[in-house]
Amino acid sequence: MLEKPDLPDERVITCLREEYGLAAVRIAFLPLGADHNTAVYRFVAEDRQPYFMKLRRSDFDEIAVALPKFLHDQGIVQIIAPVATLTGRLWASVEAFTLILYPFLEGRDGCYQVNLSDGHWVELGTALKRIHTAALPSALARRIPQETYSPRWREIVKTTLGRVADVAFSDPVAAELAAFLQARRDQILDLVGRAERLASVLTVRSLEFVLCHSDIHAGNVLIDATGALYIVDWDNPILAPKEHDLMFISGGQFGDGHTAQEEETLFYRGYGQPEIDPSALAYYRYERIIQDVAVICEQISMTEEGGQDREQALRYLKSNFLPNNTIEIAHRSGKTLTDG
Repeated sequence: MLEKPDLPDERVITCLREEYGLAAVRIAFLPLGADHNTAVYRFVAEDRQPYFMKLRRSDFDEIAVALPKFLHDQGIVQIIAPVATLTGRLWASVEAFTLILYPFLEGRDGCYQVNLSDGHWVELGTALKRIHTAALPSALARRIPQETYSPRWREIVKTTLGRVADVAFSDPVAAELAAFLQARRDQILDLVGRAERLASVLTVRSLEFVLCHSDIHAGNVLIDATGALYIVDWDNPILAPKEHDLMFISGGQFGDGHTAQEEETLFYRGYGQPEIDPSALAYYRYERIIQDVAVICEQISMTEEGGQDREQALRYLKSNFLPNNTIEIAHRSGKTLTDG
């Protein structure tokens, strides 16, 4: 979220004091991230200890904090555990927001602010392998969604394409989005069709489901001031084929100066050499683009609030269509599967 939410700092400070026993000396909104439902802050307590605070304005699932706490406790040091409240909970509530607190790490996210080194790529592979092979307690595993290859995002995109052809938007950002969607209509429908065909294939294929982060892009890989690597943002974990996460590797999601081949070579040096299902890899690359289109269209067309967030979202949507970006990479992944 690039613009500060309509929530007085005093309410946040009161929550920190009552729920965590922490008195804030300084609190500052950080204009970071593409998620318009999530605001982040840095605050410093009386003992000068800095904290990273996340305010989530949408449906909250406890698994988003319980899972990283479990994985951290299993010794996966690349995962940061949330700070517990005075009563032992891993979150608190403040008005319409869920508040989650973490130790503050002086660092930058991979590629958006700092390039991953060769060693970081190997470490990322090692960490993701440990996540994919984690033995989850049954009580925890039951609370994590399982992959169903749902048509949800594809249907939203098809509905949106029909709507923008009939509605005149007065808001300039929404109007620009509508014009772009109409110009790219055939290309977007082609993406939807490819994903649908691949989903049909995967539905009847017996692939092993593992714990997946589901959003391993550059913004969710943090490098701290000492060079340590962390995987953050566990809002949407899923039990799915490993390709759900592996599609991000050499998938146009980092762009940190390494070539696609270099990303793969270094990452799999840490991860190991798995057998990758090409249909699953292509499906997840197409589906990710479709989901981005659906979410961004909803963000822009449903409200005129959050100007900078909406403008950034539109730029991000358009970037998928640039040469050698995510769509071209997805086509290369699925070429032999969908084109014959």
